[in-house]
Formats: sequence, C-alpha cells, structure tokens
Amino acid sequence: VRSILSPPGGGDVLVVDGGMSMRTALMGDQIAKLAVENGWAGVIINGCIRDSAIINTLPLGVKARGTVPVKSLKGHAGEQGVAVAFAGVEFVEGWHVYADEDGVIVSEEELSLEEKE
Repeated sequence: VRSILSPPGGGDVLVVDGGMSMRTALMGDQIAKLAVENGWAGVIINGCIRDSAIINTLPLGVKARGTVPVKSLKGHAGEQGVAVAFAGVEFVEGWHVYADEDGVIVSEEELSLEEKE
C-alpha cells in the first residue's frame, strides 16, 4: 500500500482487496498521511486499518471493514491495475468512486449532484 501511495495520486482513490482479513491492518496513520501529502483523495480497503482516530482527522476519505491494532507483514506486494470486487461492488480502474457515511458506489461515468430538468 505504501509503494502505491508514494507517487502523486492526482485525486485518485486506491482500492485494496485485503480478502476481508480482520487479523492485521493494511494501513495506519503514517501511510494515510503519505496519501494526503501525495494528493490521493481516498483509500477503500476490504480489510482493516489501524490508528483510526488519527486517520479520521485527515483530509482523506477512508473506508475499511474495521480496525485492528496489529501491523501487517510486508511479504505480499499484491497486484496493480486489476479490477477487484467485494461487498457487491466491482471496482474498475478509471471508473469514478463516490462514498459517504452510508456506503460506496462506482460509476463508469462521472456523476453530478446538479438536478436535471
């Protein structure tokens, strides 16, 4: 996660499929701060984070299955640029992601909050 969030994000959202693991955290406050410094808009993790009290104060949208205080091992680098699906949502690179307190949606086209007449 750190290596992906290190280069400039350009307002993108990183989606990480952690296999619903509740054993270790895939992101903590230091990586979240790195994401903010590099211009990422958010991170969605199908797994856990740690340091949530600090992360919640950052200007970064974060969705995760839960929290756990245990750091992850750095042995698995994962894959980049592949579509992932979890929680009934398919995330495709280049699609738009929208999230609030109630959940996450994705759209192939950019959505607008303006009412159409």
